[in-house]
Amino acid sequence: MPHITVDYDAPLDGFFDRRRFALELHTLAAKTVDGITVESCKTRFRRVDEVVIADGEPGQALIHIDFAILPGRTTETKATLSQAVLDLVRSHTSAVPDTVVHASVDVSDLSGAYRKHVQ
Repeated sequence: MPHITVDYDAPLDGFFDRRRFALELHTLAAKTVDGITVESCKTRFRRVDEVVIADGEPGQALIHIDFAILPGRTTETKATLSQAVLDLVRSHTSAVPDTVVHASVDVSDLSGAYRKHVQ
């Protein structure tokens, strides 16, 4: 916990340093939400081969972060985390030339059936 999934569009390749983003994201999460530690964060990236935004005009890209945490956090805490993550995304995608980046974040609760094992 937390489990973080980042879906990103091909136009971000070469401009989006995934490792650096993940390391900064882990630190941000630990500072923003009680009970989250850097050591507990896990982030995976999925490059999406094809995305169509609006009318399909070129010069647009998508990045979406799903952030799943243990239940019990308030809506306010989740909203604060969402905004902080969105701000981090903006700082990491602002250098993409001639591209409008559509960024979004969703913070959700892991189910009551969630279990983990670290060996």
